[in-house]
Amino acid sequence: MISLLVIAKEPLPGRVKTRLCPPFTPEEAAALAEAALTDTLCAVAAAPARRRILVLEGKAGPWLPPGFDVVAQCSGGLDARLAAAFAGCDGPALLIGMDTPQVTPALLTVDFDGYDACFGAAEDGGFWALGLAVPDPELVREVPMSTPTTGAVQRSRLVAAGLKVRELPCLRDVDDAADAEAVAAAAPHGRFAAELARLRSGDGR
Repeated sequence: MISLLVIAKEPLPGRVKTRLCPPFTPEEAAALAEAALTDTLCAVAAAPARRRILVLEGKAGPWLPPGFDVVAQCSGGLDARLAAAFAGCDGPALLIGMDTPQVTPALLTVDFDGYDACFGAAEDGGFWALGLAVPDPELVREVPMSTPTTGAVQRSRLVAAGLKVRELPCLRDVDDAADAEAVAAAAPHGRFAAELARLRSGDGR
């Protein structure tokens, strides 16, 4: 059985989802980030795993369900932080972020039977999931992050290492307001969709 990791930031105003502002205020963006993180953690909690790990920048709050180990993110760029997260694993691991609250336990139920890696592309050119049968930090170190080609570079890195890659479904990250609307429509029963609807009804959006 695999370890499931979520890399996330504490949902504080002005520190998360700043591309949602405007139309949302920093406080509203943080509320949406907390809802997205809560949905993500609930999906991870319901998926089979040997260990569940939150790799966190900041402090855990009441949104953290039981059964998670909390590990502080290291310093450095995102590639270094992802590398460190994988370095802390002693067996097969699947890492996701907090930007895809539409993720389900079924999407996270993966194995490496016949594969060396799992890769979930994101619609914006990044990736939402990366799984490694043998968590080698060098496979992610120095991959340029937050660019339109991040996903392609990361996948190429896996292939160049001779790994057989299992493709996971492509998902849409929540980065801006249009993304928020689309993701809420894709997962209308989640906390993220409910929070977005609350904000819309509360201020006329």
